[in-house]
Amino acid sequence: MSHYFSPDVPAASEPREIDVVLRGRRVTVRTDRGVFSGDRLDPGTAVLLGTVPDPPPTGTFLDLGCGWGPVALALAQAAPQARVLAVDVNPRALELTRRNAADLGCSGVETVEPEALLAREPDLALDLVWSNPPIRVGKPALHAMLATWLPRLAPGGTAYLVVSKNLGADSLQRWVVDQLGQATERVASSKGFRVLRVDAATA
Repeated sequence: MSHYFSPDVPAASEPREIDVVLRGRRVTVRTDRGVFSGDRLDPGTAVLLGTVPDPPPTGTFLDLGCGWGPVALALAQAAPQARVLAVDVNPRALELTRRNAADLGCSGVETVEPEALLAREPDLALDLVWSNPPIRVGKPALHAMLATWLPRLAPGGTAYLVVSKNLGADSLQRWVVDQLGQATERVASSKGFRVLRVDAATA
């Protein structure tokens, strides 16, 4: 569980390579212990990647909680000219994503710790967010995370979040609408997961 919220990685490194399919493309990636879903493509992430529409060709995109990088890699492969920000508090996850992006020629991927990114770019605006957010950190931490990033959607921007139905997808949808004032709808439901679309806040 510590990989969700701690910059320290207590698990001893045990690197491996796995074959995964990211939006129809089979790739070999590096993974390790101490990162989210280090032995496979997480089922929720698979539902997200199988549901979302193609990203625009350019823009600033965010993978919030990148793990070893499946979402960031899929974004970069679909939109090679885009800037893809892969953020995580786990340094091992960031290093894996960086190396996987380099191995696959995804030059648009930038890996960065979230606080460092916001300190460097306080006015950062996002055109697109794809995320399998860390639900298990608990509601206060999750809500704080989403309240930090979702309001950064630029006009016309969109976020897609995948959340387990049993871990509060429907209540999270209501919270985004009520607390952040951003239009949110369920756009898919598959294998126990909901995919939520969140639109940029309107003035």
